[in-house]
Amino acid sequence: MIRYTMHRVAAAAALMAGLVACDNSKITNINVDPNHPTDAPAGAVFTNAAQGTIGRWLGSGFSFSETDLVAQHFAKTQYPDEDRYARLLAASTQANFDGPYRGELENMRQVIKKGQALNRAGTYAPAMVLESLGIQYLTDTWGDVPYSQALAGDSIGGSLTPVYDTQQSIYTGLFAALTKAAKDLTTTTNDPGLGKADPVYGGDFTEWERFANSLHARLAMRIVNIDPATADKELRAAMASPGGLFASNADNATINWPGDGVFDNSWATTQKTRDDNRMSQTLMNIMLAVNDPRIPIFAMPTIADPTKYAGMPNGLSTTNAGFWFNTASRPGAMFYPGQTSAGFFGGKGASLPSFALTYAEVQFTLAEAAERGIAGLSPSAAGGYFRAGITASIQQWSAASGQAVAQSAIDALLAQSSMTYAGGTAGLKQIAVQKWVALFTDGGNAWAEWRRTCQPSTIAAGPAAIVNYVPRRFQYSTTEISVNATNLNAAITRQGPDNFATRVWWDTKPTAAPTCN
Repeated sequence: MIRYTMHRVAAAAALMAGLVACDNSKITNINVDPNHPTDAPAGAVFTNAAQGTIGRWLGSGFSFSETDLVAQHFAKTQYPDEDRYARLLAASTQANFDGPYRGELENMRQVIKKGQALNRAGTYAPAMVLESLGIQYLTDTWGDVPYSQALAGDSIGGSLTPVYDTQQSIYTGLFAALTKAAKDLTTTTNDPGLGKADPVYGGDFTEWERFANSLHARLAMRIVNIDPATADKELRAAMASPGGLFASNADNATINWPGDGVFDNSWATTQKTRDDNRMSQTLMNIMLAVNDPRIPIFAMPTIADPTKYAGMPNGLSTTNAGFWFNTASRPGAMFYPGQTSAGFFGGKGASLPSFALTYAEVQFTLAEAAERGIAGLSPSAAGGYFRAGITASIQQWSAASGQAVAQSAIDALLAQSSMTYAGGTAGLKQIAVQKWVALFTDGGNAWAEWRRTCQPSTIAAGPAAIVNYVPRRFQYSTTEISVNATNLNAAITRQGPDNFATRVWWDTKPTAAPTCN
């Protein structure tokens, strides 16, 4: 998780507001500390909250060191406890459950309130989109979580012990929020927006509309196995909404980190002193089989043989994992800041962008929808979307890394017989695998897609894993046992035991997925 020093006053003010569930209007001025203001400009709070949201879920904690291991993009060589799931128990993952509510989600809620009070969609709608993104990660990771009563501790009648909403109702709320955000942005007038305080799109309303709609599409496809009728309806709504979906890589929802030593991509910060992540054999075997041109971008050659790329198995014991230190590939040089404790690599990692949602993902979503014949799309269009998704992903990472990939290399990849779109269930499997590859660096969504599609089918718990299956969810925060036990226990009773095996709502009908059979 990235921690920020800029705008501390704004974050502290929002935190105070979230914890105090009473009417402050009668407090006299004598109790007001002028050195610790309880309010801050919406723009400053938004900047901090946007960096916090994307930095948390795409950062070195939740993604690089947790979910990218579960999704088997990476494996661990020196300290494999997370790879064995031993350090994914409640005490280890609670920070990413507790932190958003008292941090960036609370800050986004304050921006929404300020924007709505001024009737400025250019302020509140982007905050609604990023709040929805944060809630999506929370519910997809834990299932039922506080939503409808959350973030209301500063309101009269608000609760500091919010109920846990069902994931189904949370998704309904997210669809409504994203619909409102996109619609309101198209009708707002004389609205200055967030401008330079917006680190994602610089205050561009059209781009925020597309982000809202594309996130809407992601969520619609996420529930297709459990509720295909709603998935169809919501995907149609996202596609028809003003602004449409992402139309190119220029629309990607991205944080471009300054790389100034304060606001750095946290993967690079981690890589300064850690050298225990290696490429997973699951990912590398898929890419090596087709000579994928992203290989030298995603990975470095092995130490043992600089002419080769290789992955290592997941979930090994400390003793067995050590063997792979030299014989498996490190992550690509682009993820390193330059000088590290293990040597000099890359140099651009501190300013490497984080991708919250991409054009490539949208194309794979449309490919699946077309093959399934939903949202008004024809199966005959699936192959085109599939190839566009692969092309977009390669071009996205080529630009981000500065390692140019020629169009001829992309054409050669797509010309291989195993990459020729097959259609039917075989085609859906191709789409799922390539979408999973394209979600590299977004461990949370790569893991979610595997749970939804069972692809790649080669993902399995390692021999030293503490359970003999890949987790379906994380355990609830231990903090909640102390402060919100009644509502927590109600959620557990409804959803199922608080362990890795319990499936979240959209994951409870695996046989409904053609790619799982």
